[in-house]
Amino acid sequence: MESRGSVPARPVSYEGVWRFTAPAVDVSVPQARHAVRDLLNRQGVPVDDDIADGLLLIVSELVTNVVKHAALLSPEFAVEVAVGKGWVRVSVEDNHPYRPTALVTDHGQTGGRGLLLIREITREAGGACDVEHTAGGGKIIWAALPLDPRR
Repeated sequence: MESRGSVPARPVSYEGVWRFTAPAVDVSVPQARHAVRDLLNRQGVPVDDDIADGLLLIVSELVTNVVKHAALLSPEFAVEVAVGKGWVRVSVEDNHPYRPTALVTDHGQTGGRGLLLIREITREAGGACDVEHTAGGGKIIWAALPLDPRR
């Protein structure tokens, strides 16, 4: 067996794109959040703790929206995580044609603030988010955040 001496091992690149699908049911919300967290950890993505927490909240909100509002026309959804140098992007795609808008809600309501929350998390982190239509008539909602907001 040959010794490598003091030559450091080449670091594994954390950059890439990963995609998974899941059924549009309640249990998929925590499963999607845990899958994204585990992916970031397994790939060694150097993401700031506050950014990671915000990203996981975004995943929860987006998957919850699919489960609550799109499951009838989209019994399955996809989550995609893309990581590049200095940023991470998460998107959730479903086949429902309705394109949501972040509306100002009545403070007395108990729901309806998910997209507002996503926009605020993204803005505070210095990222971007948007909703896009797919060729098949569905939609993709995405948010891209810097790995380290101090940079």
